Amino acid sequence: MRNFANPHPDEVHKSHRAGWLRASVLGVNDGIVSTSSLMLGVLAARANGSAILTAGIAGLVAGALSMAVGEFVSVSSQKDSEKADIAIEERSIANNPDEELAELTWIYTQRGLDEDLARTVAQQLHAHDAVVAHARDELGIDHEALAKPTQAAVASAFAFSIGAAVPIVATLLSGSSAGLWAIVISSLIALAISGAVGAYIGGGHKVVAASRVFLGGGAAMAITALIGHLIGGTV
Repeated sequence: MRNFANPHPDEVHKSHRAGWLRASVLGVNDGIVSTSSLMLGVLAARANGSAILTAGIAGLVAGALSMAVGEFVSVSSQKDSEKADIAIEERSIANNPDEELAELTWIYTQRGLDEDLARTVAQQLHAHDAVVAHARDELGIDHEALAKPTQAAVASAFAFSIGAAVPIVATLLSGSSAGLWAIVISSLIALAISGAVGAYIGGGHKVVAASRVFLGGGAAMAITALIGHLIGGTV
């Protein structure tokens, strides 16, 4: 018997992962690039090993907290906006049910249904749950999957911390003379892996994604190290 819940088991879509994938990849990459760049800048300014590790740990804590707060505020704003739009629809449906039904019918005709079928579909969905139907088809909001600020904050902070730990651990495991290369090599490898994994999960081109973050992260580290070297030579 055909499984209508999953009629095409070989047809696996990945676009539904875009939200959490974007936040996770951004968090990891930001942690790697910002922390390694900070440590390289301090190292290039001729600081000692203790100062370099202190800068790295401070960068991890500050960056993780900043990511958490930033995500919480932005996602909370998104959720507030979604809830406000849903409340507007609830009031409009209560006060103007016929107009809202006609609006939903028009939406379905624009999507290719003939008018009679569109009206039938709209009537049935209105009878089932008018608010959910309008939120989904008029506003593009999944009523059952509103933004989750706390989840986004924790995920972003965790992802950033994982990325930021790479250059710190590399520095701890290497000798003081090899600190610079340990940070650079470990961070570039981690960036390439992060880009490739993100592309694999999202269905993108792994080599292109890995090259993109590899080159971008390498440029950021090089520029920061140069600035640290210039400042260290004049202060």
